[in-house]
Amino acid sequence: MMSGRAYSIIIALIVSLLRLDAANIEIGKPEVDAILVSLDDSLALSGHHINARQAEIDLLTDSLRRNGLSDSLLLRIADRYTSFNNDSAMHYIRLGLESDAVSRKLPFRLRQSMLLPLSGFMATAIDIFSSIPEDSVPADMKSDYYDAGRQMYSYISAFSARDPEYSGRMFRRALEYQENLLKYLPAGSKEYKFNLGEYYFYQGERGKARAILEEVVRELPADSNLRARAAHHLSAIASSAGDADGYTYYLAMSALADAATATREVASLQELGNHLYSLGDVNRAYDYLNRALANAVECGAPMRMIESVNSLPIIERAKTEQINDKQRTIFTIMAVMALLVVGLVIMIFLLRREMRNMQRLQEKLRAANTTKEVYISQFLNLCSIYMDKLNQFCKIANRKIAAGKVDELFRLTKSGKFIEEQSAEFYQTFDNAFLHLYPDFVSKVNALLRPDAQIELREGEKLNTDLRILAFMRLGIEESSRIAQVLNYSLNTIYAYRNRTKGRAINRDTFEQDVMKIPSDI
Repeated sequence: MMSGRAYSIIIALIVSLLRLDAANIEIGKPEVDAILVSLDDSLALSGHHINARQAEIDLLTDSLRRNGLSDSLLLRIADRYTSFNNDSAMHYIRLGLESDAVSRKLPFRLRQSMLLPLSGFMATAIDIFSSIPEDSVPADMKSDYYDAGRQMYSYISAFSARDPEYSGRMFRRALEYQENLLKYLPAGSKEYKFNLGEYYFYQGERGKARAILEEVVRELPADSNLRARAAHHLSAIASSAGDADGYTYYLAMSALADAATATREVASLQELGNHLYSLGDVNRAYDYLNRALANAVECGAPMRMIESVNSLPIIERAKTEQINDKQRTIFTIMAVMALLVVGLVIMIFLLRREMRNMQRLQEKLRAANTTKEVYISQFLNLCSIYMDKLNQFCKIANRKIAAGKVDELFRLTKSGKFIEEQSAEFYQTFDNAFLHLYPDFVSKVNALLRPDAQIELREGEKLNTDLRILAFMRLGIEESSRIAQVLNYSLNTIYAYRNRTKGRAINRDTFEQDVMKIPSDI
């Protein structure tokens, strides 16, 4: 069996052989067909690319566990997670911001401001970035500072297209930061060339931009992120010049570089899917857009999800119509060829059997979902028992200490906040698991509450106490005593929370029954 790294090398070699010098060779349909086939092959090996990138991350996280927190390791892990799993990237960024072991917070704040727009937190990103005085940035961080501003405002501009005035203002801000960035990048470096080409591109100087970006594409390897971005700009230049083949070719080149590096926060594959749909290649368009959506979900980039979801219904209808056309043709032929009645009966029999199999599968899936909720309920019961035993243990330990048995129990009582820490960890685990099953639970609960009594989570919160109580109820744990035991609250406190939440409901009498009807997304 070949390793994921070996597959990546093979893809890189294929792309290198197929790569054209656009300045000397005209891009035509054969070249477009060839690179689309290469892209299909690379996407088929996406699991190997993902495993290879995850393996790199695992090595870094192992080093972090062995050697302890450090600026460089945290930043490297966050960078490798960026555009691969943005939630994990933000976790390590927050770890760097909160840890006393990290001496320089500025790199983490810059990366935080770059990533937040992908999750829709544009105002927060601007607030964080604006809180960094430009003249306080040290000389060795100037390029990082201006690059962060360029990237952040570019994201915000792209995701605010429905408000042209605001989007244009953000776009101009991005250009200002890119202009400053060019002053701090080493002239002749690949980063300098790319940013210069991109700057000319956004300034409308397409000839200069094309010459520089083509040079970047020629010089960089097939699995370079800069190559993916340069090729994406070249596709836009080709489109504006009316070069349909060049547009398709460079979009595929960009998507190919993204696939080789397991980059999930991408625009090229999504744009290519829309373009191929306009050309009538419905199957590829459907596959590419589905992959783009799946990548956005895995990456944790809601704004990319929205863009992909907006395109899928159109292509879904086209694909369905394509399937329906084929079915109508088949039935027409069957009607004409009446002599094949026996074959028709066999086909109907097989179809009915498949439908029964489908019904059985659906029943199994429903049973699996029911079993899953039972398992979660059992898990919570075990956790509740565990936390109760911890409480009892701490009480016993305190009594022994009071009796003077300090040496015997010193190691068991030196961490006074042990139970609280375990509870916090349990809440975090529960919140993540529950929201995986019910991702829109918060919005569904708010829909049951009066507009002036909505539940608002603090920054960083996934669920609060009100929502956790409702979550336990949704999972079948309705007794207040059991909920109090899990949350480590008194029974009266749980009653108070439940009554307060019902008091905020649009329909108080049926509120808890309505919560129980909130569907799972899995």
